[in-house]
Amino acid sequence: MKEGIHPAYEECTITCTCGAVYHTRSTHKSIHVEICAGCHPFFTGQQKLIDTAGRVEKFKRKYTKKSPAA
Repeated sequence: MKEGIHPAYEECTITCTCGAVYHTRSTHKSIHVEICAGCHPFFTGQQKLIDTAGRVEKFKRKYTKKSPAA
């Protein structure tokens, strides 16, 4: 390998929005993630809606049954 062209591979802290913290090694000092193995529905068995830009509300408004106008 050539000298001086590779990024430094150092200790890294990965932080999830649920509060979980993982320590590993990476070229970045810290990484922030929205979903980790501790809060992902596949691993926990619980459904969790993650609303990005109001998509869930938009879907609910579009497909909820409205009462007929009287």
